[in-house]
Amino acid sequence: MLPFGRTYEEITAAFRWRIPPAYNIAVDTCEKWATTEPDRTALIHVRADGAIDRWSHGRLAAAAHRLSNLLVARGVKRGDRVAILLPQSPETAITHIAVYAMAAVALPLADLFGVEALSHRLGDAGARVVVTNRAGAAKIAEIRAGLPTLELVLTVDGVFDGTEDLHHLLAAASDRFEPVATGPDDPALMIYTSGTTGPAKGALHGHRVLLGHLPGVQFAHEFLPRPDDLIWTPADWAWAGGLLNILLPSLSLGVPVVAARFERFEPEAVWRLIAEQGIRNAFIPPTALKLLRGAGAVPDRTALKLRTIGSGGESLGRDTYDWARAELGITINEFYGQTECNLVVGACAAAGVTRAGAIGRPTPGHRVAVIDAAGNPMPAGETGQIAVHRPDPVMFLGYWNKPEATAAKFVDDWMITGDQGMTDEDGYIFFVGRDDDLITSAGYRIGPSEIEDCIVGHPAVALAAVVGKPDPVRTEIIKAFVKVRPGVTPDAALAEAIRGHVRNRLAAHEYPREIEFVAEIPLTTTGKVIRRFFREQARDEAAAEARRAPKP
Repeated sequence: MLPFGRTYEEITAAFRWRIPPAYNIAVDTCEKWATTEPDRTALIHVRADGAIDRWSHGRLAAAAHRLSNLLVARGVKRGDRVAILLPQSPETAITHIAVYAMAAVALPLADLFGVEALSHRLGDAGARVVVTNRAGAAKIAEIRAGLPTLELVLTVDGVFDGTEDLHHLLAAASDRFEPVATGPDDPALMIYTSGTTGPAKGALHGHRVLLGHLPGVQFAHEFLPRPDDLIWTPADWAWAGGLLNILLPSLSLGVPVVAARFERFEPEAVWRLIAEQGIRNAFIPPTALKLLRGAGAVPDRTALKLRTIGSGGESLGRDTYDWARAELGITINEFYGQTECNLVVGACAAAGVTRAGAIGRPTPGHRVAVIDAAGNPMPAGETGQIAVHRPDPVMFLGYWNKPEATAAKFVDDWMITGDQGMTDEDGYIFFVGRDDDLITSAGYRIGPSEIEDCIVGHPAVALAAVVGKPDPVRTEIIKAFVKVRPGVTPDAALAEAIRGHVRNRLAAHEYPREIEFVAEIPLTTTGKVIRRFFREQARDEAAAEARRAPKP
């Protein structure tokens, strides 16, 4: 547990890791509460029709026990991979708990994944079981012939070709199951990297990954749990942000979790959910916050009970930070991490740790620095790579079946993130950009995130993606792909207005020399802009222009 403190220095001085020799995520998130407080609320499921289904820890444990028994009866063993292809729902939580209890490995998969993404992950992981719904079953049917290890597909909403009814089978299983003894380093969970820079890799985590997340969650949500805390995120529970920043830590801490699925992120529906359910704590990724900001006026603040908002997964930016303070009366606590090592940097306004534009300071218990290529910490104000020192309980065990990639992730005992950053004199860390996202223009090294945030601050813009386009004079020029808000006409005048907006707010060398208006900005399932898509397009454009240029 994170010790309470009024200052960062007080908290970090008092914090110590205590990792027990025996530890199991299922026991920590469900069994301990089901034994001591079985009626304590674990989940509040807001169905699509608005009906509310409350799940106590006792009810959750009984359902998870039934599933553990079912899987054992079907031959699933310790270490086997069980895929979970579901949106936010009680069945998602039940499956996670059941898998951890039997010492198998949970493989969360976003329900937005297409067949190619699913085929790669299921095949690479060698999954034996998939728990899914009608939509997921249809995708699995297309690729099942190419998945020789897949033996069982369980569906939550009926029986389809090649599947079995989960609820029918659970009804016949025993609701008593003794969790298998596990240690903190025993495999528990495998999450695939988002794949913005190449094929997704499976980051394998031990049971200790949950313990490693708890200080960061409590830090970002200002000493969670407090009386009446109730937490929600629009992020998919298949993503590390939804699963390890919200679902599992909140269950461990005894904070009820709201499960609500949105087919599309609609600001009005989000504000309505927050108000009607009395949500006190939320993890909202930066892209979602920018969509809320761009939707117009916030509902009556007196109707909201929000106490904390955490945000991470990409750069938040100063404009969104300032908007939340002005419109919501809340300082967003930004945090930072990766699938491989999450929540290692963060902010906590209640402890005075907050600075516009910064991703925070190292979360208590983690050693984080900006280093050079040799692994030496960089002086304040100089750009280097953000890195995390091992050992660290939140750090992954390694990439699945990729020892070379695992070794390449480290420089001595520093786990390199592939993210460029810098520190200031007070120890705050600033995100500059991904190594492959950095733009080199006329001698400047420019991160795209701040420019994107500035462009989105223009009242006509909904989303933006910024990349470097090869240029024979400047090495690269800055090109912006812009999606405008409904009702806005994208034309040359607007493009010039956006250039001026950036030039005046940032710097003359950071404005986009080219702007292209697009109908959509593709995002990963975690809500990050897929800059690779636009970077490749810009490179193709530059190559075509070079071919058309007159020969000297």
